[in-house]
Amino acid sequence: MTIKILLVDDHIIVRQGLRKLLESQKNFLIVAEAGDGVEAIKLVDSFHPDVTVLDIMMPGIGGLEVARQVQGKTRGVILSMHSNEAYVVEAIRNGALGYVLKDSQANELIQAIQAAYENRYYLGTPFSQQSVNSYLEKVRSKQLDPYETLTRREREVLKMTAEGLTAAEISEKLAISPRTVEVHRAN
Repeated sequence: MTIKILLVDDHIIVRQGLRKLLESQKNFLIVAEAGDGVEAIKLVDSFHPDVTVLDIMMPGIGGLEVARQVQGKTRGVILSMHSNEAYVVEAIRNGALGYVLKDSQANELIQAIQAAYENRYYLGTPFSQQSVNSYLEKVRSKQLDPYETLTRREREVLKMTAEGLTAAEISEKLAISPRTVEVHRAN
């Protein structure tokens, strides 16, 4: 059995390191790499990877949104520096099966990829099986998540706003008017 993997990270050196690490596993095959979320979505459709390893924070479309858009086409594993519970819950809510911190041991990423391939959840250290169950319960709860009510464009504006960009900078990046940016922010 060979597990086909797509690597998605906006830092080339990180992708190169991940490639070296994962190619050392005899049943892992890196089928493609992407430097951003838009490219990743296209590559999922072209290469049909079994598992996609996604950096959580990237310019444009981040790993959480990519995971949401490609769920059902590939199994997502989020690679993140954030150990905050909200990120983990959002990753699972968006269809990711794995969540591994960037300061984890290499074997945790390998285990997460294998678990995702087998359609099992894997949360790396410091998360436990009890926390996995807790996160899954939160994801399954019927509470309306305001984030789910946002459109794709509103999510892009929200992310860029959180990154500290002004309305003018966002409007330039997205090729929309500053007034439209403000409407999206208000929503």
